[in-house]
This record gives sequence, structure tokens and C-alpha cells, in this order.
Amino acid sequence: MKKIEIYTDGSCLKNPGFGGWAYILRYKNNEKEGFGAQADTTNNQMELRAIIEALKALKEPCEISLFTDSNLMVQSINEWLEGWIKKDFKGKKNVSLWKEYLEAAKTHHIKAFWIKAHNGHDENERCDFLARTAALNLAKTKENE
Repeated sequence: MKKIEIYTDGSCLKNPGFGGWAYILRYKNNEKEGFGAQADTTNNQMELRAIIEALKALKEPCEISLFTDSNLMVQSINEWLEGWIKKDFKGKKNVSLWKEYLEAAKTHHIKAFWIKAHNGHDENERCDFLARTAALNLAKTKENE
């Protein structure tokens, strides 16, 4: 299995409001960026969207070190998710996104790591910039409509 690093970020301008997500995939010295935005969302949804889209970009099963500034995502992926697979998700938030995550993650071995937000970590800061830029662009587009 390839060993890959994924860095993700989700940024929200309002809550709910315009959100942007971004990811960086790193395999050896090669990197790929992905980013996007959507309206009526929160930063946790954006963080999860970034993770899902990064996983969808992979073409083969991988051993993944996932770096995110969302401690909720880290806890969800590393601790609670195994129990969620066997449950009905009753009372959980963002159920459709978590189900989409499970589908995208099923062939990979993933270990998530928390990077404290805005700590100067290069990839984390780059993801944050891409996510915020996508959110601002969407907000400006909506204002001009």
C-alpha cells in the first residue's frame, strides 16, 4: 500500500454561511491540491467535505496519515467511527456526510492527527488559505447575483 499524507481544512465565514474546503495530497515529493466551496454550511461540514474529496481523489487503497485542524474529525475517525459503522447514526449530525466518508474510506487504512489551527504548519496554513479563498469567492459571487 502506498503511504500518503493528506492535509485538510474547512473554513466558514458565517455560521451557517459560506464555507470553503481544501486538501493537499502528498505522496513522496509529489503534491496535489483540491478546493471548493458551498453555501449554507458550517466549518465541521467543510472539514469533512475536504477529507471526503481528498479520499475520492485517490485511485488505489492507501495507508493514510490525515492531518487536520479539527479535533472533532480526529476523534471521529480514530475513536468513534468503528462503532458508528454498526449503528444507525440516530442522533448524530451530518449523517449523510459521514456515510459518504465511510464509503470513500472503506479501502484505506487511515490514522488522523490533530494540528492546532494557525500554528504556522505550512500545509495547514496553505489549506486554510485555499479554503478561505474559495469561501470568499463564493460569498462575492452570491453578493453580485
